[in-house]
Amino acid sequence: MIYDYKAETSRGQILDFAQLKGKVILIVNTASKCGFTPQFAGLEELHKKYEKCGLVVIGFPSGDFANQELADGTKAEEFCQLNYGVSFTIMKKVHVNGDEADPIFKYLKSQTKGFLGSRIKWNFTKFLISKDGKEIKRYAPTTRPEKIRKDIEAFL
Repeated sequence: MIYDYKAETSRGQILDFAQLKGKVILIVNTASKCGFTPQFAGLEELHKKYEKCGLVVIGFPSGDFANQELADGTKAEEFCQLNYGVSFTIMKKVHVNGDEADPIFKYLKSQTKGFLGSRIKWNFTKFLISKDGKEIKRYAPTTRPEKIRKDIEAFL
């Protein structure tokens, strides 16, 4: 389950996903220099609207696709805060595909399939995880954050 994992934030703190039991989790692989980067505004809107109801939004910067991410998670977080007012958690920069993929993404991909099978197609692939961690929905990079609002509300 997702609760078996830990990951490092952009600030070097460890986030233990076990602490998120009972919350709805939205995990997104992000990139600062991507055509989908404006989705940060929609992700922040979801975060602000549903945080008090139990939604946790987490961005994992990745340079796996055309190297469209800044040097590290700290730089990505600064970019997100400055340009989009992002206040949700940004993690350290990770790989989402291949042998070096972060264990969380290996797990998420093993539980859901996308257009390219388990492989993540591009930046801003989204994973919505239910409160009990048993149900995971996957959304394409082209799916705007506001389009998953109904699924978030159903999980909450």
